[in-house]
Amino acid sequence: MATELEMLFAPISIGRVKLRNRIVMPALTTGYAFGEVTDQLKHYFAARAKGGVGLIVVGIAAIEKGTEYVISASDDSYIPGLRELVGTIHAYGAKTALQLWHPGRYELVEITGREPVSASDVPPPIFSRRKPRALTVQEIKGIEEEFAQAAGRAKEAGFDAVEFIASAGYLISQFLSPLTNRRGDEYGGTLENRMRFLLEIVERTREVVGKDFPLMCRISGDELIPGGNTLAEMKVVARTLADVGISAINVTAGWHESRVPMITMEVPRGGYVHLAQGIKEAVRGKEVRVIASNRINDPMLADRILREGKADMVSMGRALVADPELPKKAKEGRLDEIVTCVACCQGCFDNLFEGRPLTCMVNPVVGREGEVKIEPAVHKKKILVVGGGPAGMKAAQMAALRGHEVILCEEDGELGGQLNLASVPPGREELLTVVRELSFQLEKAGVDVRLRARVDPSFVDEIAPDAVIIATGSVPIVPNIQGIDLPNVLQAWEVLGGKKVGERVVIVGGGGVGCYTAHHLGSQGKRVWLLEMLEKIARDVGITTRWVLRDSLRREGVEIHTSTRVEEISEEGVRAIRDGDEKFFEADSVVLAVGSKPNRGLSEALRGRVGELYEVGDCVEPRKALQAIHEGWEIGVKI
Repeated sequence: MATELEMLFAPISIGRVKLRNRIVMPALTTGYAFGEVTDQLKHYFAARAKGGVGLIVVGIAAIEKGTEYVISASDDSYIPGLRELVGTIHAYGAKTALQLWHPGRYELVEITGREPVSASDVPPPIFSRRKPRALTVQEIKGIEEEFAQAAGRAKEAGFDAVEFIASAGYLISQFLSPLTNRRGDEYGGTLENRMRFLLEIVERTREVVGKDFPLMCRISGDELIPGGNTLAEMKVVARTLADVGISAINVTAGWHESRVPMITMEVPRGGYVHLAQGIKEAVRGKEVRVIASNRINDPMLADRILREGKADMVSMGRALVADPELPKKAKEGRLDEIVTCVACCQGCFDNLFEGRPLTCMVNPVVGREGEVKIEPAVHKKKILVVGGGPAGMKAAQMAALRGHEVILCEEDGELGGQLNLASVPPGREELLTVVRELSFQLEKAGVDVRLRARVDPSFVDEIAPDAVIIATGSVPIVPNIQGIDLPNVLQAWEVLGGKKVGERVVIVGGGGVGCYTAHHLGSQGKRVWLLEMLEKIARDVGITTRWVLRDSLRREGVEIHTSTRVEEISEEGVRAIRDGDEKFFEADSVVLAVGSKPNRGLSEALRGRVGELYEVGDCVEPRKALQAIHEGWEIGVKI
């Protein structure tokens, strides 16, 4: 073990349950199970348990019938499947808890067809947006019983603990918060009354599971909504939970509807640890463990949090999605081999919020743990990979790991392709981590990397490969606009690559590239106009980060004009039309961001000249890094 990680790997107990280390995998919906536990879910968790995590919290798990769009503990019929899942996790030395959940007003009405319920009839600004019905006292008691009975099933299935989710804006949160709890009875008004629902759940659950079974609670240390609970109120909640026998409090931040970044790469690593630190100070001297959460993706950071006394344990959720073996690698001192979660959200929250199962940009195996087996190549080949962006890098790495002789040629002087440009805007620097780690993996796999190497058919003839993988990416589209060839006109890629612009800039195109370029220039104090033909900007940016980007543009004073068509560019600026009205934007520089097209010239030139020819990434169709890396991986493991 690396000596500097001794705290991270020191054993610890939650109640009577002894854990081998202080790394927690918090509950994260996967989309792999609907009610019943599936083999896919078991394989997914088995990989993380085998990788060395101390505690896995499985969830969210439904406590009542009708919400089986997640795994369920709402009926005894689910116990056998849950027991199999527990056995799978225990087989590799990890402990596990089941997170119990009720959506309240966040219920996905389009799936359940039911009327949502809550503490009060305050509609949510997200999800269904339907006004919920305020629960009666009798109904409240019924839900408390459902939580308790679900906990009893979890115990019967062999779980080591249960966790109540009182965060993210779900039902328990809705009772705790003055924003959503406007009741006038014993369950509303004062904080003491607003806590009553949660405390009665704990009390009734304790009666069902016994005094020694550990109970945990996940709370929002700050709701991050104006008028909502802050750390001051949540300290009171935490102390009360400790007094009634909660064994561990997992501290996260915000609700789903909070308009503050919580999980994106704009949040600094460990950006919300101060909330856990505040809760730990509030419960000092009490028998309760405090777990820090959000953007803890580095074992060194995790250990430092513990050594500085800010928490007793650390949640490393998406970090363990990205690399199930993170604990094992860290304990063995192989830190440079860890595949880091960069909080891109492309495969996790973007997928889940859009109804697709969990995957991961940097780990294509996620969700396929039981079906994927990387085998040595039966016939070793000489493979030429053309293009050193994420698709080409991943293809080269996987092919080399399987025993092929791999040469990767990149025309530029550095690897990474468009990830290097995407990392330029403020808050996007984490993307360079992907480039750095892929570069290391290429070196470790023995790939012959050749920079500033231009590939043409004669070069391919000289190399004489058995197979060629084309990963030449895309090129910017040049629109047919009068004045497009003027010297004050640049492509967004050029600007992100370091080319200078004037103080007044018009950006033509409001997709992701245009918006991030505007963000980059706006952060430098430039005056920026963003012109987009469609009705909305950033349509190709993931749902999890789109609103963050839009808020950044507003803060920086970027002037956004949608439904606007550019007619002419001149040395003085841009003439455009919106709803039949003409407008002129004075500008020193005009930046084009109207999209890109596949760079397929080499593919066409080589077709029929080589035995095996494959295309991956943007040279097939411009998309996101997730698709590029996954396609590169697929070819690398199959060729």
